[in-house]
Amino acid sequence: MATARFDPAGPLRGTIRPPSDKSISHRAALIAAMGEGTTRIEGYLDAADTRSTLAAVAALGARVEEGPELGHELKITGVGLRGPRPAQIDVGNAGTLLRLLPGWLAGQEAGEWTLDGDDSIRRRPVDRVALPLGEMGARVEAREGRLPPLTVRGAPLRGIDYEMPVASAQVKSCLLFAGLLAAGVTRVTSEHRSRDHTERMLAAAGASIERASAAVVVRPTKRLRPRRIDVPADLSSAAFFVVAAALVAGSEVVLERVGVNPTRAGVLTVLERMGADLEVHPEGEHGGEPVARLVVRPAPLHGTEVGGEEVPLAIDELPLLALAACFAEGTTTIREAEELRRKETDRVETVTAALCALGANVESTADGMVIAGTGGLRGGAVSSHGDHRIAMLGAVAGLASAEGVEVEGMGAAAVSYPGFEADLRSLLS
Repeated sequence: MATARFDPAGPLRGTIRPPSDKSISHRAALIAAMGEGTTRIEGYLDAADTRSTLAAVAALGARVEEGPELGHELKITGVGLRGPRPAQIDVGNAGTLLRLLPGWLAGQEAGEWTLDGDDSIRRRPVDRVALPLGEMGARVEAREGRLPPLTVRGAPLRGIDYEMPVASAQVKSCLLFAGLLAAGVTRVTSEHRSRDHTERMLAAAGASIERASAAVVVRPTKRLRPRRIDVPADLSSAAFFVVAAALVAGSEVVLERVGVNPTRAGVLTVLERMGADLEVHPEGEHGGEPVARLVVRPAPLHGTEVGGEEVPLAIDELPLLALAACFAEGTTTIREAEELRRKETDRVETVTAALCALGANVESTADGMVIAGTGGLRGGAVSSHGDHRIAMLGAVAGLASAEGVEVEGMGAAAVSYPGFEADLRSLLS
């Protein structure tokens, strides 16, 4: 992959509408494919990961329509809850697809499906969905019992009470999909909240879903009928500009129509606690999800602790919070974040190595990182290791550093944000 250089920047100024939410886009396509009739999806993210999901639902028999005549909208005509045809599924680099889709397929009366992907996917464990699905009666096989390729054979399922050892929206969503087809009630419990997009979208499509603070309950469903899904801007993508504006002197960046679902907005809470100058202006709801306009300016930051219930609310943004902590006064501790080790890379180690290579004082721990703020970064070179979030983190670090940063493998950003470099550089012009 190509190397890109990001030199120390003057103020970042301007307004951006970040790309559409990746997590919601994946779920929109899957739920539309499970549905009866045609679902219109406005603002579906056009990126490598979400393209994998469109290809997957097409392989299962759904009809996907897009083109200039539809503008920013695409249409998916579903096969129904019990209609996916047997297929070989290439998930590419999409971990969300890998972990959600087996829940739907496992409860089919018959059929066999194999899910496989790129080298990165083949290192990402699936036992966290395979084991509870097995408790429901699913026939699921993985390499070495825990790694892709993953083979799913249709079988009768029964509802279970499952307490997740680690809060995970992907595991929860997989089991909710399976619960739609299972006999009896399926209850998924977690000590901490995780993102709730699946529950919102299934309820809107007609599923029998009950939500409480610690549990989600789903009952067998005959059919889903989603009709229209609107996808807001992705807070995880917006967070790169939030942190860049918070670190580069003289900046003022406005981010429009950003999804601020409370189960996703932990990064904003933590940054505000660190002293960030961050304004959140609510703008109602977009597709059943709360949205807001964010205004960010630089301010002195101080260290903090991130752990417990905050971790699943900011899991994808923890690398960015570690970067911000390098510029803060005092020590920042990120704990109870073992989930970082199960992402596209082991993000505890890749983030620690990247930041240390740029002059930071970061120590990895079994479940997170300890960052001693030094007030800035020297700069240098980092490798994305094919991880889109490490690539974009390196770019932001370069703008805020003393000497600039070269990012090897910057093309990995296209997994979730193909236009990231152009949008970032537009704020410098």
